[in-house]
Amino acid sequence: MGGKTLLSVFAFFSTLVDAQQKYVLTTGPTARSQCSATTAASPTFSFSTFAFTQSETYRYAIPVPSPTSTETFAAPFSALSSLIPHIVTTTWGSWNPNATVTATDFHDKYGSASWSALWENARPFLTNFTSTGIYSTTVSPTPVPSAELVLPPRDYFGPTDCYYFPDGFIYGVAGSASQIEGAISHEGKAPSAADIIAKDDPSQDYVTNENYYLYKQDIERLAAIGVKYYSFSIPWTRILPFAVPGSPVNRQAIDHYSDLIDFVIAKGMLPVVTLIHFDTPLQFYAANVSTLYEKPSVGYNNGAYQNETFLDSFVHYGKIVMTHFADRVPLWVTFNEPFVYCQNGHSVDTVIKAHAQLYHFYHDQINGTGKVGMKNSNLFGVPLDPLNASHVEAANDFNNFQLAIFGNPIYLGKDYPAVYKERVPDYVPLTKKDLDYMKGTADFWGTDAYTITVISPLSASESPCLNTPSNVFYPECEQQSWGGKFGWNVGYASQTFVYITPTYLRHYLSYLWNKYRSPIIVTEFGFPVANEAALPLAQQLFDSPRSQYYLSFMSEILKSIWEDGVQVLGVIAWSFVDNWEFGDFTPQYGMQTVNRTTQERHYKKSLFDFVDFIQARTWPN
Repeated sequence: MGGKTLLSVFAFFSTLVDAQQKYVLTTGPTARSQCSATTAASPTFSFSTFAFTQSETYRYAIPVPSPTSTETFAAPFSALSSLIPHIVTTTWGSWNPNATVTATDFHDKYGSASWSALWENARPFLTNFTSTGIYSTTVSPTPVPSAELVLPPRDYFGPTDCYYFPDGFIYGVAGSASQIEGAISHEGKAPSAADIIAKDDPSQDYVTNENYYLYKQDIERLAAIGVKYYSFSIPWTRILPFAVPGSPVNRQAIDHYSDLIDFVIAKGMLPVVTLIHFDTPLQFYAANVSTLYEKPSVGYNNGAYQNETFLDSFVHYGKIVMTHFADRVPLWVTFNEPFVYCQNGHSVDTVIKAHAQLYHFYHDQINGTGKVGMKNSNLFGVPLDPLNASHVEAANDFNNFQLAIFGNPIYLGKDYPAVYKERVPDYVPLTKKDLDYMKGTADFWGTDAYTITVISPLSASESPCLNTPSNVFYPECEQQSWGGKFGWNVGYASQTFVYITPTYLRHYLSYLWNKYRSPIIVTEFGFPVANEAALPLAQQLFDSPRSQYYLSFMSEILKSIWEDGVQVLGVIAWSFVDNWEFGDFTPQYGMQTVNRTTQERHYKKSLFDFVDFIQARTWPN
């Protein structure tokens, strides 16, 4: 290697390193630059008369006012119905595995007997199945008592920033259908992959939070405390139980979500709709649901996106939902964390092409004025040693594999990263026509930015990284940890893999903004306090670690906006209530508790702190 070439390589790596967070070496204790010098060498001591003078000051949450007028984002369904093929609506009722009377209308391939057969086929994968909780009809909401809206005591140490959020900043909370709704076989809903995963739940609870019947009370509680946006998912298996184009639309589902959206708006909030949140209809597993658990070559689970009928069926479903609700919904998410449920290269191809088609349908045919995007996975890789070029290269490879396989074509109109094409043999090549069609088909970059992971290269004995059952490193092919170079964890640990890493969040936002040149919404972030479910209720409610997580992350978001020039459009916290976390109820991410017997909710301190932080930093009009 010639001297000039060697210098070029060093310059290249130097550029990479400059983009990373560096260790700042110093000596002595932490400086207190905010403190002025003392005026005396020693204090003066004196006696005074003691009296109890402290008194509790009551502060109340500020509710979101009901609107005096409402904004629309597209024409109503009556004007858009011609954009989709003629649809037939019907209803199916509910499935009861212990029913003594069964439907016999097998002459109708979409009749009640065929619908019941969907659940009968799923029966072997359901354990101790019950979908019946306390409620079987929608519960009318009641006002939240003022005593519940008294703000909790502040933590002693808190944010010290002086920034404001930009006008129109989005702030809200989220949940997803399979994690909160329950009623999974009621009113025509068919089984999904998420329902099958429930068999691994130690409590085998298919009822979850009964939000399907309690949604009005849940929305009432959020509006009363001041939440502005409510993010939820609509299950494909409720809207189209048979999943495919040409099958009937479930009238009860359309009416349910239309009423939910109307109630959100009536309470002064705005809805955010996700089209699929890990709940693929079981039909796309081709009667082999066990493949859900196979080791994939791209993400972590098999979402059946590679099924040859999935793309057209999903786009058809998305068009039905968009045409019905686009007039009232300002923010749309096509796929939730697609990387997590992409099985292989064909899955990735399906996701980006289906997303692009729905983006064009919304903006070019519906002429919607809202925003369309997707929610990308949360793990951002940072190098273990940012001054080591091989660690920087490993972190770049990790992020390219996690993010660029979707980000390159959708945001930049660029081909897949080389690291993806090298490791995934069945990837589908993209043509120039494909890339031209996909480029710019997202109005924001949605990131579920819970935490970060520390990346270093594999050792010589661990390479090459091949897709074998015993290879725990495939497909990212880097060493991942949550420990820093000198042995400290990167932050305070939760019950799961989430660590409190606010400064790295700011780093992540800068990376996304400068690489993909798109406005950003933090579409999920949250913190499951360790062993919270085992604590007495009063201790669960005073969840200071979760408050610390949210307030520190949002403080760094403000710095990202004002000091780094990053366009962050908003934040949506996960989750507004403790829910089923695809396995059990033990990792509690919620900002409200749920009594699993009575379904009663209680606000946690973190929800007050989250909303109060934003309202205190909203520029007065």
